[in-house]
Amino acid sequence: QGQVVESGGGTVQAGGSLKLTCVHSWDIFDLDSVHWYRQAPGKQREWIARRGTDGSASYTDSVMGRFTIFGDAAKNVVHLQMNNLKPEDTGVYYCKIEQSGGQASWGQGTPVTVSS
Repeated sequence: QGQVVESGGGTVQAGGSLKLTCVHSWDIFDLDSVHWYRQAPGKQREWIARRGTDGSASYTDSVMGRFTIFGDAAKNVVHLQMNNLKPEDTGVYYCKIEQSGGQASWGQGTPVTVSS
């Protein structure tokens, strides 16, 4: 059983930045992609960004141009750099690992609060 651990959340003022980190225990050869999701208070969990093992990246429209997903496959680490944060970015951020065989594993989440 692999592990997924997120860190880097915190409280920041609107316009500020945070860098989230996801550390996982899968070998790159067992990996399909790494995703970031967030769950705002009282809302459903929503997809934020994806990084493929080929280095490709994709984002939901609301974070395009502000968030960047990047990672070091050799160190099993994927980051989410979040700039120009807005109060609506507040929520718990989760990392999800998708394996080559279709299985998915989630971390426990790291909370982000953006004050206006």
